[in-house]
Amino acid sequence: MALATPVFAASTRGFDVLHYAATLDLDIPAGEVRGEATLRFRADEAPLPRLLLDSGELVIDSATQNGKALAFERADGKLSVTLSEPLRAGAETRVTLRYHGKPGHGLEFAAERNEVYTIFSTSQWMPSVDAPDERATLELALRLPKQLQATAVGQALPSRRLEDGRVEHRWHLRTAMPGYVYGFAAGPYQHAVQSHGRNRLHYYAVDRSPPELRQVFAATGDMLDFFAGRAGLAYEGDYQQALVARTIGQEMAGLSLMSETYGERVLDDPTQLGLMAHEAAHQWWGNRVTCAGWEHFWLNEGFANFMTAAWLQHAQGEEAYQQMVTGWRTRVLALREKGTDRALVFPDWNKPSADDRTVVYQKGALVLHLLRQELGDEVFWRGLRAYTQAHDGRSVVSADFQQAMEAAAGRSLQPFFEMWVYGVGGEV
Repeated sequence: MALATPVFAASTRGFDVLHYAATLDLDIPAGEVRGEATLRFRADEAPLPRLLLDSGELVIDSATQNGKALAFERADGKLSVTLSEPLRAGAETRVTLRYHGKPGHGLEFAAERNEVYTIFSTSQWMPSVDAPDERATLELALRLPKQLQATAVGQALPSRRLEDGRVEHRWHLRTAMPGYVYGFAAGPYQHAVQSHGRNRLHYYAVDRSPPELRQVFAATGDMLDFFAGRAGLAYEGDYQQALVARTIGQEMAGLSLMSETYGERVLDDPTQLGLMAHEAAHQWWGNRVTCAGWEHFWLNEGFANFMTAAWLQHAQGEEAYQQMVTGWRTRVLALREKGTDRALVFPDWNKPSADDRTVVYQKGALVLHLLRQELGDEVFWRGLRAYTQAHDGRSVVSADFQQAMEAAAGRSLQPFFEMWVYGVGGEV
């Protein structure tokens, strides 16, 4: 069904990045990165005169195409590279960038722990396209002191010893993924590994022994199995989790980061598994099925919050699920009292407030709960599974989810979506 409400589709860029290959020299005491990245990309439907990328706080030292120096400009976190000649529609080429920087965010250096890790903003350590609808494969190499271990997205490749005594760790992400789920962590980690079916589960931390790591992450396999069942899509590859110095938690492609403090909390109270489940749920809702633009961010975060509650219902019982629902409802009522409640689909997502994030995370989850009540479990889960399977590896807008749920229900859900997704909503 065509919606009367705009869906705010992502704008066209004129090109499609197909692959990134990056090598990073990481100086943890200095908090500095030096890198070289080669981007392979294709022009879309018209000749492409320049490449426009996000570059954060990075300083660009050079840009080349087939060994020839290119002109470039950098301003307001954007990098514009003028190609040697306009790239004809459908043609591919490569551009290599050399750069350095001390980013204030996105790449976190915890010098006191001899640790470095990423948080969301890939363009702070590699010039790239930040938009969630841009998917590409990745080759990543990290050059680090030999005493450090590292984990990153993709399949680990053999490392090699450098002449200066450091080690170059390498990975290849062979499935195209949005750039914001690229990342890594490195430090003097202890490491535990467990087999789970055809997959291996890897755990890393500075402060936790391997037995403690297995205790912290004991429920990981059950989470992956539960989400795979609800999605109708098996988890693919190894899954890695690391406890780092400080983070609210981050999902990446096959890798999740949480804080050492969170790991300690789980050891003290093994029921405190919500954050771990949230990041695991993103492996399907967020990574494999991704919002086409941040205006539809609730399709990532509202889904991960709701699926966390669904797993808690499965693992800890109905009371745990209802506690989550009550929390969402309380947060939405607080927004309404402040006058900051709004529709789930945003006209833009340029400077989201804390209240905007509450809409996306907590209200988004509550709306999924209300839809579950509206449809009943059999229809709801069948529709969600069909939606996830149909859009695996793709970018979506809210209308895609509506269409899948309408197909499962066998009727229009326009009134529900107009009220709760495109409107502020009714009584909670």
